[in-house]
Amino acid sequence: MKWKILSSKYLFNDLWFKVRKDICETPEGKIIDPYYVYEFPTWVTALPVTNDGKIILVKQYRHALEEICIETPGGCVDDTDKNLEEAIARELLEETGFSFSSYEYLGKVSPNPSTNNNLMHMFLAKGGQKMSEQKLDGNEEIEVEFFTVDEVKQLLKENKIIQAMHISCIIYALEKMGRIVL
Repeated sequence: MKWKILSSKYLFNDLWFKVRKDICETPEGKIIDPYYVYEFPTWVTALPVTNDGKIILVKQYRHALEEICIETPGGCVDDTDKNLEEAIARELLEETGFSFSSYEYLGKVSPNPSTNNNLMHMFLAKGGQKMSEQKLDGNEEIEVEFFTVDEVKQLLKENKIIQAMHISCIIYALEKMGRIVL
């Protein structure tokens, strides 16, 4: 089923987003021209839980949708990160100011396997305590909010969290915590 790439050309190449045009051949010999691939870095996210059992979610403006969204914290894996756990620990500290005593890997999801080449790796972070103020990037404005498990489940029921990959992380984390059954 795997296609052979006959040629590949970058149409756009910037900091964290690239667009590639491939010409491919299927195993049956059919030529697919063009096939566009969006390249992004690897992403990480976590459902962070504080020492007192509160779940940390973040609220920020998302310009593409022109909406303020409630999300799990996370971001891109940097070249300086030794592994995925170090990347999510860094992102959580930067976005929330909290450090966590444990990180449990929950798996990976694809944002859109038909066009995107990257994955988002999900974690359950436990034992969170405030260590510092946020250290946000220049274009980030993030509000940190605290919820009970039941409040997070209600946000899901009311469709108040719309980022699909973050919903996946929340569901996997709640299942790992024994708070929902899949």
